[in-house]
Amino acid sequence: MQRVIQRTASARKQAIRRTNKIHERQELLDRVGIRRARKDYGGTLSSQFQAARKARWEDWEKGPLAPMRDSGLEQTTYGGQGGNLLHPPALPKHEQRRHVLFAEGDRVCVMRGRDQGKISVIQQVNRASETVLIKDVNMGDVIIPEWAKDRAGMQGDTAPQPFPVSFDDIRHVIPVQDTETGKTQQVIVQHAYAAGPYTERGEHSKLPRYTRYVSGMDIEIPWPLEEEPVITDGAMDTTRMAAETITFTPTLAQPPMPSSVIDELRNKYSRFRTRHDPEYLKAKMMEDYRTEYRETVSMMTPKTEAKNMKIAQWAEQNKAKVEAGLTQASLNFIAKHLETHAIPASSKQRKTAKKSKSKSKQAA
Repeated sequence: MQRVIQRTASARKQAIRRTNKIHERQELLDRVGIRRARKDYGGTLSSQFQAARKARWEDWEKGPLAPMRDSGLEQTTYGGQGGNLLHPPALPKHEQRRHVLFAEGDRVCVMRGRDQGKISVIQQVNRASETVLIKDVNMGDVIIPEWAKDRAGMQGDTAPQPFPVSFDDIRHVIPVQDTETGKTQQVIVQHAYAAGPYTERGEHSKLPRYTRYVSGMDIEIPWPLEEEPVITDGAMDTTRMAAETITFTPTLAQPPMPSSVIDELRNKYSRFRTRHDPEYLKAKMMEDYRTEYRETVSMMTPKTEAKNMKIAQWAEQNKAKVEAGLTQASLNFIAKHLETHAIPASSKQRKTAKKSKSKSKQAA
């Protein structure tokens, strides 16, 4: 039984270690992919800006001799941008903001760019890249591929689309009532923060649970209103009465599900399983008992038994010799060896030896 427990614990540790390695590998791949996507996105923007500056310089320098760029194969798509610029790469997780203060339907003002000062409504929020799409702001012609023309039923090669705008380039626009005049005027919020209370949202809601406030004034910035989706029952849908009928009552008298369910979730003899059937536990315990019995009982032949007896006799003889000590002949040999190879003592040692002898005689 101890082997089963050790096997389960070892398998669990190995699975956890393997899962952690997979997660670390996936995080590394995601980090590399994000870095590569952001580099490609920045390179595309930089190359387009350089090409536009070069074309503008040629038009100004050459004047009437400047080339006609809106002709040839790019006649219908001249000035259009690729669709990849509509989807900026995501930021790394450690650089993303904890609280996103913008939502679809907010009125915002553009603070930077060619559309600086424009006020419009947010159409889409991309939390991963921290950008928004604003209605009729930062518009540009997007090149439509051939496969998309048939699906959308478009005839032209380009279509106007709003391009992403960063969170740092927009500010909230909210109505604030003046305390002196009592008039309501639109105010641009320079700084805002998120705090409680935290509101419970419906399943259809895309709004976060926290509340937005104007920094320094503690004025709440209301979230835009959301319309609840209209749910219509279909022919194959479960009726509301059947879904709301209570068919399970929790009780301690009986388990909430039959014990055989665990066999469906986990293999009956899996190494990751911690709960086993009583019959399996009993068989494992009997197996342990048999192993212990085999270790205690040795199956010896007459030859091995005689060999073991002789080894035991030799061990007893050696033990007796050690306990008896050295013989008289050995002691005489050691004393004689010490006398012949004795080291001459110094004068001080002789004096101390004589003093000790005289003191011993006086005491006697």
